[in-house]
Amino acid sequence: MGFLDDVLRRNSELEWMYDLELVSEKTDQLYLKNLAIQICINKIASTISQSKFEVKSDNQVTKDNLVYLLNHRANKNTNASRFWQTVIYKLIYDNEVLIIKTDDDEFLIADDFEQTEYALYEDAFKKVIVKDYEYKRTFKMGEVIYLEYANEQMSGIIDGLFEDYGDVFGRIIAHQMHANQIRATIPIKMIAGKGEESKKKVQSYLDKITDSFRNNAYAVAPLQDGMDYKEHSTSSSQSVEEINKASNGFVDKVAMALGIPKSLIYGDMADTKEAAKNYMRFCINPLVKQIKDEFNAKFFVKKEILKGDGLEIRPLSIESIFERAEAIDKLISSGAFTRNEIRVEAGKDKVDDPELDKFIMTKNYQHVDEEPLRGGENE
Repeated sequence: MGFLDDVLRRNSELEWMYDLELVSEKTDQLYLKNLAIQICINKIASTISQSKFEVKSDNQVTKDNLVYLLNHRANKNTNASRFWQTVIYKLIYDNEVLIIKTDDDEFLIADDFEQTEYALYEDAFKKVIVKDYEYKRTFKMGEVIYLEYANEQMSGIIDGLFEDYGDVFGRIIAHQMHANQIRATIPIKMIAGKGEESKKKVQSYLDKITDSFRNNAYAVAPLQDGMDYKEHSTSSSQSVEEINKASNGFVDKVAMALGIPKSLIYGDMADTKEAAKNYMRFCINPLVKQIKDEFNAKFFVKKEILKGDGLEIRPLSIESIFERAEAIDKLISSGAFTRNEIRVEAGKDKVDDPELDKFIMTKNYQHVDEEPLRGGENE
Protein backbone atom coordinates (compact mmCIF):
# COMPACT_ATOMS: atom_id res chain seq x y z
CA MET A 1 0.00 0.00 0.00
CA GLY A 2 3.03 2.33 0.07
CA PHE A 3 2.54 3.58 -3.49
CA LEU A 4 -1.18 4.17 -2.91
CA ASP A 5 -0.43 6.03 0.31
CA ASP A 6 1.93 8.37 -1.54
CA VAL A 7 -0.60 9.07 -4.29
CA LEU A 8 -3.42 9.77 -1.85
CA ARG A 9 -1.34 12.04 0.32
CA ARG A 10 -0.60 14.32 -2.64
CA ASN A 11 -4.15 15.57 -2.30
CA SER A 12 -5.49 16.33 1.17
CA GLU A 13 -9.06 15.57 0.10
CA LEU A 14 -8.06 12.15 -1.25
CA GLU A 15 -6.14 11.46 1.93
CA TRP A 16 -9.21 12.40 3.96
CA MET A 17 -11.47 10.12 1.88
CA TYR A 18 -8.98 7.27 2.14
CA ASP A 19 -9.93 6.87 5.81
CA LEU A 20 -13.64 6.35 5.10
CA GLU A 21 -15.00 2.80 5.34
CA LEU A 22 -16.24 2.36 1.77
CA VAL A 23 -15.57 -1.36 1.30
CA SER A 24 -17.47 -4.09 3.16
CA GLU A 25 -15.72 -7.17 4.58
CA LYS A 26 -15.55 -10.50 2.74
CA THR A 27 -18.51 -12.77 3.38
CA ASP A 28 -17.75 -15.83 5.47
CA GLN A 29 -18.55 -19.11 3.66
CA LEU A 30 -18.21 -21.48 6.60
CA TYR A 31 -21.89 -22.33 6.40
CA LEU A 32 -21.10 -24.39 3.29
CA LYS A 33 -19.04 -26.76 5.43
CA ASN A 34 -21.69 -26.83 8.16
CA LEU A 35 -24.33 -27.61 5.52
CA ALA A 36 -22.50 -30.76 4.41
CA ILE A 37 -21.96 -31.87 8.01
CA GLN A 38 -25.59 -31.32 8.95
CA ILE A 39 -26.91 -33.13 5.88
CA CYS A 40 -24.52 -36.09 5.65
CA ILE A 41 -23.08 -36.92 9.06
CA ASN A 42 -26.23 -36.09 10.96
CA LYS A 43 -28.23 -38.31 8.60
CA ILE A 44 -26.10 -41.29 9.58
CA ALA A 45 -26.21 -40.35 13.26
CA SER A 46 -30.00 -40.03 13.19
CA THR A 47 -30.37 -43.41 11.46
CA ILE A 48 -28.25 -45.29 13.99
CA SER A 49 -29.82 -43.49 16.95
CA GLN A 50 -33.11 -45.16 15.96
CA SER A 51 -31.63 -48.65 16.28
CA LYS A 52 -32.88 -51.05 18.93
CA PHE A 53 -30.29 -52.58 21.25
CA GLU A 54 -30.99 -56.00 22.76
CA VAL A 55 -29.05 -58.35 25.02
CA LYS A 56 -29.53 -62.09 24.48
CA SER A 57 -28.84 -64.73 27.11
CA ASP A 58 -29.63 -68.41 26.57
CA ASN A 59 -31.48 -67.50 23.39
CA GLN A 60 -33.76 -65.17 25.31
CA VAL A 61 -33.89 -61.38 25.18
CA THR A 62 -33.05 -59.98 28.60
CA LYS A 63 -33.73 -56.58 30.05
CA ASP A 64 -30.86 -55.36 32.20
CA ASN A 65 -29.05 -52.10 32.94
CA LEU A 66 -27.06 -52.25 29.70
CA VAL A 67 -30.28 -52.38 27.69
CA TYR A 68 -31.58 -49.38 29.61
CA LEU A 69 -28.41 -47.35 29.02
CA LEU A 70 -28.26 -48.07 25.31
CA ASN A 71 -31.97 -47.64 24.54
CA HIS A 72 -33.24 -45.06 26.99
CA ARG A 73 -30.77 -42.97 28.97
CA ALA A 74 -26.99 -43.17 28.69
CA ASN A 75 -26.36 -40.91 31.69
CA LYS A 76 -28.18 -38.52 33.95
CA ASN A 77 -27.77 -35.64 31.47
CA THR A 78 -28.20 -37.37 28.10
CA ASN A 79 -30.89 -39.59 26.65
CA ALA A 80 -29.92 -42.53 24.46
CA SER A 81 -30.93 -40.90 21.17
CA ARG A 82 -28.80 -37.84 21.75
CA PHE A 83 -25.97 -40.02 23.08
CA TRP A 84 -25.80 -42.10 19.88
CA GLN A 85 -26.03 -39.05 17.66
CA THR A 86 -23.00 -37.58 19.43
CA VAL A 87 -21.11 -40.89 19.30
CA ILE A 88 -21.62 -41.28 15.54
CA TYR A 89 -20.85 -37.62 14.85
CA LYS A 90 -17.53 -37.80 16.68
CA LEU A 91 -16.74 -41.23 15.25
CA ILE A 92 -17.13 -40.06 11.66
CA TYR A 93 -15.86 -36.49 11.91
CA ASP A 94 -12.91 -37.15 14.26
CA ASN A 95 -12.34 -40.73 13.03
CA GLU A 96 -12.56 -42.03 16.61
CA VAL A 97 -14.63 -41.82 19.77
CA LEU A 98 -13.95 -42.86 23.36
CA ILE A 99 -16.78 -43.86 25.71
CA ILE A 100 -16.16 -44.13 29.45
CA LYS A 101 -18.27 -46.26 31.80
CA THR A 102 -18.43 -44.47 35.15
CA ASP A 103 -18.58 -46.00 38.61
CA ASP A 104 -22.29 -45.14 38.59
CA ASP A 105 -22.82 -47.40 35.56
CA GLU A 106 -23.31 -44.57 33.09
CA PHE A 107 -21.79 -43.90 29.68
CA LEU A 108 -19.88 -40.66 29.04
CA ILE A 109 -18.34 -39.49 25.76
CA ALA A 110 -14.81 -38.12 26.04
CA ASP A 111 -14.22 -34.72 24.48
CA ASP A 112 -10.47 -35.17 24.44
CA PHE A 113 -7.90 -37.81 25.39
CA GLU A 114 -4.38 -39.06 24.75
CA GLN A 115 -3.87 -42.64 23.54
CA THR A 116 -0.70 -44.64 24.05
CA GLU A 117 -0.49 -47.66 21.78
CA TYR A 118 1.32 -50.88 22.62
CA ALA A 119 2.06 -53.95 20.54
CA LEU A 120 1.80 -56.65 23.24
CA TYR A 121 -0.19 -54.88 25.93
CA GLU A 122 -3.49 -53.03 26.15
CA ASP A 123 -3.47 -49.47 24.87
CA ALA A 124 -3.74 -46.78 27.54
CA PHE A 125 -5.85 -43.61 27.56
CA LYS A 126 -4.64 -40.64 29.60
CA LYS A 127 -5.86 -37.08 30.19
CA VAL A 128 -9.43 -38.08 29.42
CA ILE A 129 -11.62 -34.97 29.47
CA VAL A 130 -15.43 -34.99 29.66
CA LYS A 131 -16.82 -31.47 29.37
CA ASP A 132 -14.81 -29.52 31.97
CA TYR A 133 -13.71 -32.52 34.05
CA GLU A 134 -10.38 -34.31 33.52
CA TYR A 135 -9.84 -37.82 34.82
CA LYS A 136 -6.60 -38.21 36.75
CA ARG A 137 -6.48 -41.96 36.21
CA THR A 138 -5.32 -43.93 33.19
CA PHE A 139 -7.83 -46.18 31.43
CA LYS A 140 -6.85 -49.43 29.78
CA MET A 141 -8.42 -50.57 26.51
CA GLY A 142 -10.43 -53.25 28.30
CA GLU A 143 -12.07 -50.61 30.52
CA VAL A 144 -13.42 -48.35 27.78
CA ILE A 145 -15.41 -48.45 24.56
CA TYR A 146 -13.13 -47.25 21.77
CA LEU A 147 -14.38 -47.00 18.19
CA GLU A 148 -12.45 -46.06 15.06
CA TYR A 149 -13.96 -45.13 11.73
CA ALA A 150 -12.66 -47.17 8.81
CA ASN A 151 -11.73 -44.10 6.83
CA GLU A 152 -9.36 -41.17 6.86
CA GLN A 153 -10.20 -38.49 9.36
CA MET A 154 -13.38 -37.05 7.95
CA SER A 155 -12.66 -33.60 9.32
CA GLY A 156 -9.52 -33.49 7.16
CA ILE A 157 -11.47 -34.60 4.07
CA ILE A 158 -14.17 -32.00 4.65
CA ASP A 159 -11.61 -29.27 5.31
CA GLY A 160 -9.69 -30.23 2.17
CA LEU A 161 -12.81 -30.17 0.03
CA PHE A 162 -13.86 -26.90 1.60
CA GLU A 163 -10.59 -25.24 0.60
CA ASP A 164 -11.47 -25.91 -3.04
CA TYR A 165 -15.25 -25.69 -3.09
CA GLY A 166 -15.36 -22.93 -0.49
CA ASP A 167 -13.10 -20.74 -2.61
CA VAL A 168 -15.14 -21.41 -5.77
CA PHE A 169 -18.41 -20.91 -3.90
CA GLY A 170 -17.15 -17.67 -2.37
CA ARG A 171 -16.06 -16.35 -5.77
CA ILE A 172 -19.45 -17.14 -7.29
CA ILE A 173 -21.25 -15.40 -4.43
CA ALA A 174 -18.88 -12.44 -4.63
CA HIS A 175 -19.36 -12.16 -8.39
CA GLN A 176 -23.13 -12.39 -8.08
CA MET A 177 -23.19 -9.73 -5.37
CA HIS A 178 -20.78 -7.54 -7.30
CA ALA A 179 -22.75 -7.84 -10.55
CA ASN A 180 -26.04 -6.93 -8.87
CA GLN A 181 -24.59 -4.42 -6.49
CA ILE A 182 -26.00 -0.91 -6.31
CA ARG A 183 -23.08 1.41 -6.93
CA ALA A 184 -23.13 5.12 -6.33
CA THR A 185 -20.80 8.08 -6.33
CA ILE A 186 -20.79 11.11 -4.06
CA PRO A 187 -18.86 14.05 -5.55
CA ILE A 188 -16.01 15.32 -3.43
CA LYS A 189 -17.27 18.91 -3.72
CA MET A 190 -19.97 18.17 -1.17
CA ILE A 191 -17.40 18.15 1.61
CA ALA A 192 -17.55 21.46 3.33
CA GLY A 193 -14.65 20.97 5.71
CA LYS A 194 -11.83 18.61 6.31
CA GLY A 195 -12.02 18.28 10.05
CA GLU A 196 -12.87 15.26 12.16
CA GLU A 197 -16.45 16.41 12.59
CA SER A 198 -16.99 16.58 8.81
CA LYS A 199 -15.49 13.13 8.42
CA LYS A 200 -17.91 11.67 10.99
CA LYS A 201 -20.90 13.25 9.28
CA VAL A 202 -19.97 11.93 5.86
CA GLN A 203 -19.27 8.45 7.27
CA SER A 204 -22.63 8.46 9.04
CA TYR A 205 -24.28 9.44 5.77
CA LEU A 206 -22.56 6.64 3.88
CA ASP A 207 -23.54 4.11 6.53
CA LYS A 208 -27.18 5.14 6.39
CA ILE A 209 -27.31 4.80 2.60
CA THR A 210 -25.58 1.41 2.69
CA ASP A 211 -27.90 0.06 5.39
CA SER A 212 -30.94 1.44 3.62
CA PHE A 213 -30.20 -0.38 0.36
CA ARG A 214 -29.04 -3.56 2.11
CA ASN A 215 -32.16 -3.98 4.25
CA ASN A 216 -34.89 -2.70 1.94
CA ALA A 217 -36.05 -3.69 -1.51
CA TYR A 218 -36.90 -0.05 -2.20
CA ALA A 219 -35.03 2.77 -0.53
CA VAL A 220 -34.56 6.50 -0.97
CA ALA A 221 -31.18 8.12 -0.39
CA PRO A 222 -31.62 11.26 1.75
CA LEU A 223 -29.63 14.21 0.39
CA GLN A 224 -28.50 17.31 2.19
CA ASP A 225 -27.43 20.68 0.85
CA GLY A 226 -24.32 20.35 -1.22
CA MET A 227 -24.68 16.58 -1.56
CA ASP A 228 -25.27 14.67 -4.76
CA TYR A 229 -25.95 10.95 -5.28
CA LYS A 230 -25.61 9.09 -8.56
CA GLU A 231 -26.15 5.36 -9.12
CA HIS A 232 -24.18 3.19 -11.53
CA SER A 233 -26.06 -0.09 -11.13
CA THR A 234 -25.40 -3.18 -13.20
CA SER A 235 -27.18 -6.50 -13.53
CA SER A 236 -25.90 -10.02 -14.06
CA SER A 237 -27.16 -12.75 -16.38
CA GLN A 238 -25.54 -15.40 -14.18
CA SER A 239 -28.09 -17.89 -12.92
CA VAL A 240 -28.51 -18.78 -9.28
CA GLU A 241 -28.11 -22.36 -10.50
CA GLU A 242 -24.35 -21.77 -10.56
CA ILE A 243 -24.43 -21.20 -6.82
CA ASN A 244 -26.54 -24.30 -6.26
CA LYS A 245 -24.22 -26.43 -8.41
CA ALA A 246 -21.20 -25.38 -6.36
CA SER A 247 -22.86 -26.09 -3.01
CA ASN A 248 -24.38 -29.37 -4.24
CA GLY A 249 -21.03 -30.48 -5.60
CA PHE A 250 -19.47 -30.07 -2.18
CA VAL A 251 -22.27 -31.98 -0.46
CA ASP A 252 -22.07 -34.72 -3.13
CA LYS A 253 -18.38 -35.32 -2.47
CA VAL A 254 -18.91 -35.58 1.29
CA ALA A 255 -21.86 -37.95 0.80
CA MET A 256 -19.79 -40.08 -1.59
CA ALA A 257 -16.99 -40.36 0.98
CA LEU A 258 -19.50 -41.56 3.57
CA GLY A 259 -21.32 -43.99 1.30
CA ILE A 260 -24.63 -42.12 1.18
CA PRO A 261 -26.48 -42.31 -2.18
CA LYS A 262 -27.19 -38.88 -3.63
CA SER A 263 -30.84 -39.75 -4.20
CA LEU A 264 -31.32 -39.97 -0.41
CA ILE A 265 -29.67 -36.60 0.06
CA TYR A 266 -31.93 -34.76 -2.35
CA GLY A 267 -35.06 -36.84 -1.87
CA ASP A 268 -35.29 -38.15 -5.44
CA MET A 269 -38.22 -40.53 -5.83
CA ALA A 270 -36.62 -42.76 -8.51
CA ASP A 271 -35.13 -46.00 -7.13
CA THR A 272 -35.42 -44.72 -3.57
CA LYS A 273 -35.89 -48.20 -2.13
CA GLU A 274 -32.79 -49.58 -3.82
CA ALA A 275 -30.78 -46.53 -2.74
CA ALA A 276 -32.00 -47.01 0.83
CA LYS A 277 -30.91 -50.65 0.76
CA ASN A 278 -27.44 -49.67 -0.44
CA TYR A 279 -27.29 -46.98 2.23
CA MET A 280 -28.07 -49.51 4.95
CA ARG A 281 -25.83 -52.19 3.46
CA PHE A 282 -22.67 -50.16 2.81
CA CYS A 283 -22.94 -47.21 5.21
CA ILE A 284 -25.02 -48.10 8.27
CA ASN A 285 -24.42 -51.85 8.72
CA PRO A 286 -20.60 -51.60 8.91
CA LEU A 287 -20.93 -49.01 11.68
CA VAL A 288 -23.50 -51.12 13.50
CA LYS A 289 -21.24 -54.17 13.22
CA GLN A 290 -18.31 -52.27 14.71
CA ILE A 291 -20.40 -51.01 17.63
CA LYS A 292 -21.77 -54.49 18.27
CA ASP A 293 -18.33 -56.13 18.21
CA GLU A 294 -16.81 -53.55 20.55
CA PHE A 295 -19.59 -53.76 23.15
CA ASN A 296 -19.62 -57.55 23.03
CA ALA A 297 -15.87 -57.69 23.54
CA LYS A 298 -16.08 -55.42 26.59
CA PHE A 299 -19.23 -56.72 28.29
CA PHE A 300 -19.23 -60.43 27.47
CA VAL A 301 -16.63 -63.18 27.69
CA LYS A 302 -15.56 -65.38 24.80
CA LYS A 303 -17.64 -68.36 25.96
CA GLU A 304 -20.85 -66.30 26.03
CA ILE A 305 -20.25 -64.82 22.59
CA LEU A 306 -19.55 -68.21 21.00
CA LYS A 307 -22.74 -69.53 22.57
CA GLY A 308 -24.73 -66.78 20.83
CA ASP A 309 -25.21 -64.51 23.83
CA GLY A 310 -24.39 -60.82 23.79
CA LEU A 311 -25.54 -57.55 22.30
CA GLU A 312 -27.75 -57.50 19.23
CA ILE A 313 -28.45 -54.31 17.31
CA ARG A 314 -31.48 -53.98 15.07
CA PRO A 315 -31.08 -51.01 12.73
CA LEU A 316 -33.95 -48.96 11.43
CA SER A 317 -35.90 -51.05 8.93
CA ILE A 318 -36.55 -49.56 5.51
CA GLU A 319 -39.68 -51.70 5.13
CA SER A 320 -42.53 -52.34 7.52
CA ILE A 321 -43.62 -55.88 8.40
CA PHE A 322 -46.72 -55.30 6.26
CA GLU A 323 -44.56 -54.67 3.22
CA ARG A 324 -42.70 -57.91 3.96
CA ALA A 325 -45.84 -59.96 4.67
CA GLU A 326 -45.59 -62.08 1.52
CA ALA A 327 -41.95 -62.99 2.16
CA ILE A 328 -42.74 -63.78 5.81
CA ASP A 329 -45.56 -66.08 4.75
CA LYS A 330 -43.24 -67.99 2.42
CA LEU A 331 -40.59 -68.44 5.11
CA ILE A 332 -43.13 -69.87 7.55
CA SER A 333 -45.16 -71.94 5.10
CA SER A 334 -42.04 -73.60 3.69
CA GLY A 335 -41.04 -74.81 7.16
CA ALA A 336 -37.75 -72.89 7.02
CA PHE A 337 -38.46 -70.83 10.18
CA THR A 338 -40.76 -70.98 13.16
CA ARG A 339 -43.11 -68.10 13.84
CA ASN A 340 -41.12 -67.09 16.92
CA GLU A 341 -37.92 -66.97 14.87
CA ILE A 342 -39.66 -64.70 12.38
CA ARG A 343 -40.83 -62.45 15.22
CA VAL A 344 -37.26 -62.08 16.45
CA GLU A 345 -36.00 -61.26 12.96
CA ALA A 346 -38.78 -58.70 12.61
CA GLY A 347 -37.59 -56.99 15.79
CA LYS A 348 -40.38 -58.26 18.02
CA ASP A 349 -40.16 -60.27 21.24
CA LYS A 350 -40.78 -64.00 21.22
CA VAL A 351 -44.17 -65.18 22.46
CA ASP A 352 -44.20 -67.74 25.27
CA ASP A 353 -46.29 -70.23 23.34
CA PRO A 354 -44.91 -73.67 22.34
CA GLU A 355 -47.03 -73.63 19.20
CA LEU A 356 -45.04 -70.71 17.85
CA ASP A 357 -41.80 -72.67 18.21
CA LYS A 358 -43.01 -75.47 15.94
CA PHE A 359 -42.15 -75.73 12.25
CA ILE A 360 -45.19 -75.77 10.03
CA MET A 361 -45.55 -76.43 6.31
CA THR A 362 -48.56 -75.41 4.27
CA LYS A 363 -47.23 -76.40 0.87
CA ASN A 364 -46.05 -79.71 -0.54
CA TYR A 365 -42.30 -79.20 -0.51
CA GLN A 366 -40.59 -82.57 -1.13
CA HIS A 367 -37.71 -84.31 -2.94
CA VAL A 368 -38.15 -84.71 -6.67
CA ASP A 369 -37.73 -88.52 -6.54
CA GLU A 370 -40.48 -89.00 -3.96
CA GLU A 371 -44.04 -89.94 -4.77
CA PRO A 372 -46.25 -86.86 -4.66
CA LEU A 373 -47.98 -86.30 -1.36
CA ARG A 374 -51.69 -86.91 -1.34
CA GLY A 375 -54.21 -85.47 1.02
CA GLY A 376 -57.85 -84.59 1.38
CA GLU A 377 -59.16 -87.98 0.27
CA ASN A 378 -61.28 -90.19 2.50
CA GLU A 379 -59.67 -93.65 2.69
